[in-house]
Amino acid sequence: MSVLKDILYKVAIVAVKGPTDIAIAKMDFDSRKIETNDVFVAIRGSISDGHDFIKKAIQNGATAVVCDTFPEIIEQGITYVQVKDTNSALAFMAANYFGNPSRGLKLVGITGTNGKTTIASLLFQLFQKAGFKVGLLSTVKIVVDTIEYKATHTTPDSITINHYLKGMVESGVEYCFMEVSSHGIHQKRTEALHFVGGIFTNLSHDHLDYHPTFAEYRDVKKSFFDNLPKTAFVLSNIDDKNGQVMLQNTVAKKLTYALKSYADYKAQILENQLSGLLLKINGSEVWVKLIGTFNAYNLLAIYGTAVELGMESLEVLRLLSDLESVSGRFQFIVSSSNITAIVDYAHTPDALDNVLKTINDIRTKNEQLITVVGCGGNRDKTKRPIMAEIATALSDKAILTSDNPRDENPEVIISEMEQGVAPQNYKKLLSITDRKQAIKTACQLAQPNDIILIAGKGHETYQEIKGIRQHFDDMETVKEILEQLNK
Repeated sequence: MSVLKDILYKVAIVAVKGPTDIAIAKMDFDSRKIETNDVFVAIRGSISDGHDFIKKAIQNGATAVVCDTFPEIIEQGITYVQVKDTNSALAFMAANYFGNPSRGLKLVGITGTNGKTTIASLLFQLFQKAGFKVGLLSTVKIVVDTIEYKATHTTPDSITINHYLKGMVESGVEYCFMEVSSHGIHQKRTEALHFVGGIFTNLSHDHLDYHPTFAEYRDVKKSFFDNLPKTAFVLSNIDDKNGQVMLQNTVAKKLTYALKSYADYKAQILENQLSGLLLKINGSEVWVKLIGTFNAYNLLAIYGTAVELGMESLEVLRLLSDLESVSGRFQFIVSSSNITAIVDYAHTPDALDNVLKTINDIRTKNEQLITVVGCGGNRDKTKRPIMAEIATALSDKAILTSDNPRDENPEVIISEMEQGVAPQNYKKLLSITDRKQAIKTACQLAQPNDIILIAGKGHETYQEIKGIRQHFDDMETVKEILEQLNK
């Protein structure tokens, strides 16, 4: 057991009622998971307020409560700790409880709108190929050396993060690469972690259902770099208009990467084919299996990070050439009738624009490009018409369909997407609510040499409708349909 006063180290405490030298079994912010001798941390969430469940937590066995406002009824025998911010308190308490595991390895955080998963996953892959024990905290999965766990959030809660980091330290992991979302930063989930480096990918339209303005979204991202220690490094994409902004106010070592601007790490695309990219990075040429300008940026960030972490540059280039694409990120198959189907996670306007432009750069224009895309329910509505505008402008045909409608009516979502389509592109447009039928229609419309892009879900193997998750895998679906049509 831990002692309450020990796990409160560095927490901004306002007032205490009761002793703090009491033994604590564990902590949680979910009252349903509280057991005897636990400490309950009352978090104010977007849906519910943990302060409303203090009584329930005590009934379940909590001997201590951490809150930002004392409850009206103070129970005898219970210690109450009032703090400035319960999210921040949970971050420090979790780190202390698990022995501050982030200090026992080299932790690098990746943030930005697009590219986080690819960069984190490929850094994991590269360092593993180099012979290191590595950890990964990503949207796709969590990996502790060679053991994989299912991921539920881009940035897990503070308890989950520190639990896995402790497992990594115990397993002898030396490096960990972690996606850092704006939600995670805003909710202080990463506040008590010790990072040796941070990467900024880019910033575009996303999460404006959570952040009231783009400026706040940008500033939340920036705060991650502002809080890095001077012993860390920041590697920022300065081709992005917010790249220099991320470097302001940080005391960490400032480094840049770019394809268009002068930077510490510079790349040039020499060849861009469906089979891969020929890049010149800081004067040396390397052939990689990934394609597209967006992946050139990702690979450059990976190269710079590996060098900053002490790897020899020629060894990094050798390892880059051996990297395989990440699940759901520009994964493609070619059917027996020579139809290319690409599955990509592109679920923001910028990501969809990047993927479609990449395909258009590679193809000969003698073939059709058919795009299947939707937008998620209960998420940022303002990007819906923009996504449809991009899909219809950059494709020969676009099929609007369901993504994860969640609690919304999928036909309403599609209708809101349709509003962004320019009149001259109406003739390219089809709207099919059922995602499987939309993919099937794309396959039926496709002729030999045509390209189908299925965007938005990528690695996801489910579709969420009315609160229920049912199995749905874009790659699995398109493979099955193309095989049936080829019989």
